[in-house]
Amino acid sequence: MSTKLSREEYRKQKDLEAARKAGTAPAARDEEGREINPHIPQYISEAPWYINDGHASLKHQRAPDLDRFTDDWYQRGQRAGPAATKYRKGACENCGAMTHKTKDCVERPRKKGAKWTGKNIKEDEVIQKVAMSFDAKRDRWNGYDTAEHAKIYEEYELIEDARRKLKESELDKQDDQASAMATKIENNANEFGDSDDDDDDEEKYADKFDMPGQKVNAKTRTTIRNLRIREDRAKYLYNLDPNSAHYDPKTRSMRENPLKDQDPHSLTYAGDNFQRYSESTTDMANVQLFAWQAAEKGSDVHLQANPTQAEMLHKKFKEKKAEQQDTNKESILAKYGGEEHLDAPARELLLAQTENYVEYTRSGKVLKGQEPAKAKSKYQEDVFINNHTSVWGSFWSDGQWGFKCCRSFLKGSYCTGAAGIAAQEASASLLSKD
Repeated sequence: MSTKLSREEYRKQKDLEAARKAGTAPAARDEEGREINPHIPQYISEAPWYINDGHASLKHQRAPDLDRFTDDWYQRGQRAGPAATKYRKGACENCGAMTHKTKDCVERPRKKGAKWTGKNIKEDEVIQKVAMSFDAKRDRWNGYDTAEHAKIYEEYELIEDARRKLKESELDKQDDQASAMATKIENNANEFGDSDDDDDDEEKYADKFDMPGQKVNAKTRTTIRNLRIREDRAKYLYNLDPNSAHYDPKTRSMRENPLKDQDPHSLTYAGDNFQRYSESTTDMANVQLFAWQAAEKGSDVHLQANPTQAEMLHKKFKEKKAEQQDTNKESILAKYGGEEHLDAPARELLLAQTENYVEYTRSGKVLKGQEPAKAKSKYQEDVFINNHTSVWGSFWSDGQWGFKCCRSFLKGSYCTGAAGIAAQEASASLLSKD
């Protein structure tokens, strides 16, 4: 930080700056010997106070040197050389690696660790310190292998080839069916005579009939659909009570039952939800789902084009699925056994009662029976050091932890027993008197 200049020093500095701008005085140079343009404003040429070293320089305006940062990334899934053949002192007691402690081990906890068995000792991990820039640390794509993206293209190409082959086979199958149908129609026409006139008459008379709720113009081939047929009753007219089911005029929907006090099965209209979740609707949805899945696998099934075929195929599919499940169950029982376990009582009974009889006191102690086993921690428990009879942290006083057996607050101290407790009480009484 620059000190305050006197009036004479300030005048000399201004004269020097004017001379440098006029070219009569040499320009200032930075630490690297490069000239500094005297026409650069002061707020650009001066460095901020937290990086200002008192020398004229434009280093704070230049891009930082990123050569010291590398593009390396952590070696994933690699180990540092072969594994050791015997346990080494200071290594992890669970897996035997030297690069971490027992409580930081991510291997499965063994019944007997590598410290005691000396078998299956794992390799040491590769510990790297990769120097990364500010942006590299926060780049979520840093370390991504671009070769992984090529697998997506390969998978997509395989799917497209399979889809193209399936489409070609379907077209060939349709051509065969169309040619067979044309041959059959031609044979029937030759046998029973030409029926084109009858078909034309039927189509001519069928054009004059309209569907309910529709008005068809046969000349222009346009269809005009009415909002509602005359025999239908508006949903909001079933119950005129304003506090009944809500009617949405925009979507013309009434989800709740307008007549809640009556049996919905006996009503003409019991709400959109009742119709949506009725038995026939759910069955139709299951058939539609089956038709979609069958079409994806290459079967020629369409619910709207041939609903009877779709329903029959769905029925056969459910029967075959049930038979397959029974066959799998019988084969598994025949191979592995265990049929007696299928006749076990309900899960609620298994979890709610047991044959082990245990009596407890009001304080929670066990009077009769075996106490339930407690979960064992991976950390050491009930370890008494330096002749202590209680663990560290069993005593608390004045914001400090200590041993309960001697009331000592030093973790590495030796147990003094009752004498330590008496000394602690004496010191506490003296402090209270003061």
